[in-house]
Formats: sequence, structure tokens, C-alpha cells
Amino acid sequence: MQTASTNICERMGRSQELSEFKHGTLIGCHLCNKSIREISLLLNIPRSTVSGIITKWKQLGTTATQP
Repeated sequence: MQTASTNICERMGRSQELSEFKHGTLIGCHLCNKSIREISLLLNIPRSTVSGIITKWKQLGTTATQP
């Protein structure tokens, strides 16, 4: 039985993706000068994921999944 306090790593399998809302929230935090560590703790997302999404946003200007 899972509790409500399980982190996103335990709930997410490799096939699931973050919602567009989470992506937008993450980018919004970045634009408000939050560090990757702060964003990770705030949204309960691994730092590597946060870093990857920010990098992708800087390079492509979007966080949408590419085909």
C-alpha cells in the first residue's frame, strides 16, 4: 500500500511523463530565480529531471515532448 507521502520517483515509471502544468510550474520557478535544488524540493521532482527540463527549455524554447 502506498502512502500519500511517497515521492514522485516511486510513483513514476519510466513510461510516465510530467504534465504540462508541472513543466510550466517548473519554468515559472526558474524564472523567479529559484535554484534547481529549491525547485526539486518544492515540486518533489528529481534534480536531474528539473535540470533537464530547464536545459531543454533554454535550448528549444518549449517543454513540449518532441516526436
